[in-house]
Amino acid sequence: MTEYLRFAVTLTAVLDPFLAVPIFLTLTASHSPRARVVLVRVVAVTVFIVLAVSALLGDTILPLVGASLAAFRVGGGLVLLLMALAMLNAQAGGVRQSEAEAAELESGELRGVVPLAIPLLAGPGAISTTIIAAEKGVGIVHLSVILGCIAAVSLLTWVVLRAANAIGSRLGTTGLNIATRLLGLLLAALAIQTMAEGLRELFPGLS
Repeated sequence: MTEYLRFAVTLTAVLDPFLAVPIFLTLTASHSPRARVVLVRVVAVTVFIVLAVSALLGDTILPLVGASLAAFRVGGGLVLLLMALAMLNAQAGGVRQSEAEAAELESGELRGVVPLAIPLLAGPGAISTTIIAAEKGVGIVHLSVILGCIAAVSLLTWVVLRAANAIGSRLGTTGLNIATRLLGLLLAALAIQTMAEGLRELFPGLS
């Protein structure tokens, strides 16, 4: 249960729905309340589908690219660390969103699922975190719990985005940045732990 709880906490920190709140408000400034409700539902469902597919196909993806789970933990941990460092500066960072993607967003060329669901929420960090967690165990029970964790975090994302107006008005930019920095600090620790576990498997002498 500790590992599953760790996965749920890590995935929450990686997704960081609070970071998506100002972007969501910007994208939906001209939308009707009904359109916002529909968009939030689509984003949450998309996040769940992308991460669920990653969990189900993780054992196929790793052998296909010729990478061991230990190597993937080190690489995934590095991705999470880069995301955490950006979050500590209250920024999306290049892992979530490149400069070109940010420019497209500011110009109003992108709407809806892109860039909210992909890549801001269900991006490289969330996908690698899911694959690592799914590969730690075997059996239908393990996979069911992993999918349950993904569903719970997707539901949390839906709740936060559904209440984006209230959260944005009450917390303001400073409050949202504080929440993102706290999640970034937590994610940094989890990223280092993930990398350490991978390095111990790759180099048993480190133990």
